[in-house]
Amino acid sequence: MRLGDVEVVPVLEWEGDLGPARVVIPDSPAELWRENEDWLAPDYWTPATDGYHAVLRTWLLRSAGRVILVDTGVGNDRDRPQFPLFSGLHTDFLSRLAAAGVRPGDVDVVVNTHIHIDHVGWNTHLAGGEWVPTFPNATYLIPRVDQEYYAHEERGANIYADSIAPVLSQALLWEDAHRIDAGLTLEPAPGHTPGASLVRLASGADRAVFVGDLLHSPVQILRPRYSSCFDENPRQAAATRRRVLERAADERELVIPAHFAGHPAAEVSRAGAGFAISRWA
Repeated sequence: MRLGDVEVVPVLEWEGDLGPARVVIPDSPAELWRENEDWLAPDYWTPATDGYHAVLRTWLLRSAGRVILVDTGVGNDRDRPQFPLFSGLHTDFLSRLAAAGVRPGDVDVVVNTHIHIDHVGWNTHLAGGEWVPTFPNATYLIPRVDQEYYAHEERGANIYADSIAPVLSQALLWEDAHRIDAGLTLEPAPGHTPGASLVRLASGADRAVFVGDLLHSPVQILRPRYSSCFDENPRQAAATRRRVLERAADERELVIPAHFAGHPAAEVSRAGAGFAISRWA
């Protein structure tokens, strides 16, 4: 996509079912999924198994002469006992990035919208038995609130040690808000994690918001009160989700989540107590 002067390229790391849909979105009623099966399946939901279908994706942005990555997936060679599906993952992500015309040394900015295993992994890679920054020339933009929260061993476990600590010498720990360039800004969007954030794009007549894990499934657009099982503060996440969707509907911002398979982004409109998808991108 091209939004104003910004080129937007999705770079896929992984695709598959993460688990039962109503474990991932635990309060969502079965009828909500069934009533929308004609468009939820098969891209977002596998009805036969109630599987929540998702992707791990990095957004590559070319903006103001710089190469920017929004989130960096799981990464290779990780020990993730808390999420066995992603333990020992080995993908050709860097080859896919190269196919989009980007080598690790070309990256100027890495945005971690939050510190979870599927958003910070390719921050680093193994070299000589040590975790080193994958993008040697990049500034890593990390929410200070999340960095301080996950620095505690009982919270961050090995994620902090292998994906955050090795890049801190290249990191800018931001808070409140941060302007990346004239068209891109970072804002807090707490709830999923304490320091969860989003990226707003405003270029020419185009508007978009990269919401990270504020949305895991399109059913959360229809009913934003339903939080995911991964949200650390579900009530706060639901309030943030509604606020962001209200603005997106009123200002015609394209909503771009991290994990939507199939159509990766949508325009939304208000619909009763929730929202509707008025157009897929």
